[in-house]
Amino acid sequence: MTHLWVRAEQRENEERVGLTPEGAAELIKAGLRVTVEQSSVRAIGIEGYKAAGCEIAPENSWPDAPANAIIFGLKELPEDGTPLSHLHIMFGHAFKGQPTGRILLDRFKAGGGTLYDLEYLVDETGRRVAAFGYWAGYAGAAVTLRCWMAQQNGGIAGTVGVFKSSDALVDDLHNALKGLDKSTLNALIIGALGRVGTGATDLLSTLDIPVTKWDMAETASGGPFPEVLDHTLFLNCILARPGTPVFVPESAKTDERQLSVIGDIACDPDSDFSPIKVYNRTTTWDEPALRVHDAPPLDVTAIDNLPSMLPVESSEDYAEQLLPSLLTLANLDSGVWARAETTFKEHL
Repeated sequence: MTHLWVRAEQRENEERVGLTPEGAAELIKAGLRVTVEQSSVRAIGIEGYKAAGCEIAPENSWPDAPANAIIFGLKELPEDGTPLSHLHIMFGHAFKGQPTGRILLDRFKAGGGTLYDLEYLVDETGRRVAAFGYWAGYAGAAVTLRCWMAQQNGGIAGTVGVFKSSDALVDDLHNALKGLDKSTLNALIIGALGRVGTGATDLLSTLDIPVTKWDMAETASGGPFPEVLDHTLFLNCILARPGTPVFVPESAKTDERQLSVIGDIACDPDSDFSPIKVYNRTTTWDEPALRVHDAPPLDVTAIDNLPSMLPVESSEDYAEQLLPSLLTLANLDSGVWARAETTFKEHL
């Protein structure tokens, strides 16, 4: 019997989960065994999983799970160097030249386990079967706007946190914008037609902020793109790949510009393919803005778990997208799972 073990997230500021109680009930009905760890932070309570028929395990007990269990989480595992022997489903951030990714792959190599990277679960056409993109864009645009508001008040953005709903987030931003001069405020979004860009556009449009929407056609020339510097906010919403052009060169720090905040929602600064060259590290919930130039100010925000700002809505959306693939876990030798394993082996 295929055994799916949903682990608790151990990453700070991470309340999401990739399986809802309703989805767990469907897996059990389909003949899978489902274990869900207790969690002190998960946005969806454990009672629903109990009612669905899941087995309940102690928080962070996955290293002692049965050898045949498939361990399912979202964000990174603790970086303790231990060999990984199980099959793992998660975002590994390991296939684009990231230094920490090589360390993770070495742990799998040492333990004999396998990584089914959620970013590389794709259909026959290469399209991802599930993504948090919309809510990453939505929350990323909100944080980018927060950085701009802090600049208008002579400071730098402070701590960001969790919201119960997208409506609550929008209300909070509406209140914070009161009294600020928005006459020159506008945004350029690259990747505007994708999931991430759509979420970013929706947030800014709800707040009546003018948005210029670019996608592949507008960037086909390969740059440079002076229009980026002519907007107050720039939001990068594309997944960097080999051949991705540079959107913001190092020289942007000192170039004449209106640009004051970059929201790198794709958030892959240590990738060889990053199109944003003015910074080299992610930012955090406690310190969401990295000031890369002072006069005039240029801030970058690049938080790598943005959808967790809206953990209930983003979890429910993602889990619904992923469930059809989870229902095929008994057939790891075909479909999305076989393709993901091939990608893992190519990088191992």
